[in-house]
Amino acid sequence: MSDQDTKLTHLDEAGAANMVDVSNKDATHRIAVARGTITMRQETLDLIRSGNAKKGDVIGTARIAGILAAKKTHELIPLCHPLMLSKVTIDIDVDESLPGLAVTATTKVSGQTGVEMEALTACSLTCLTIYDMAKAVDRGMVIGDIRLVEKAGGKSGHWSLEKDGSEGGT
Repeated sequence: MSDQDTKLTHLDEAGAANMVDVSNKDATHRIAVARGTITMRQETLDLIRSGNAKKGDVIGTARIAGILAAKKTHELIPLCHPLMLSKVTIDIDVDESLPGLAVTATTKVSGQTGVEMEALTACSLTCLTIYDMAKAVDRGMVIGDIRLVEKAGGKSGHWSLEKDGSEGGT
């Protein structure tokens, strides 16, 4: 990697935090996918799957929370640009091997900056909402493995965890 590749883009020459100027970048179609899990007792998973949790539809509510989180990422992470997202998808799948739920958040935009943070924020808030709605029956749930698994678009092109094979950065 060159020094340019390892330079932190949110710091100016003096080391002060700043929002990156993307005004000269071309707008491109961009996509990001983040995944995470929430592990729980089998009884908790069965309760969520049945739709009979005391607080209501855990999966439906968590999906809406994830979409809202993606839309509000710039309000939560100080140097993120506000984006006009064209699509946010939250998939929540039962994973009996955990036992628990696997969350996949996909974000899309046509713009001058990427949507990785929106996907990661959506995934995180989806998992947090599941925890919040089921904590009365299982305070020992574990949220984990939240990470970017794919991004496409922009100058750096396409990257995927499967293709790259590393757990490191892009």
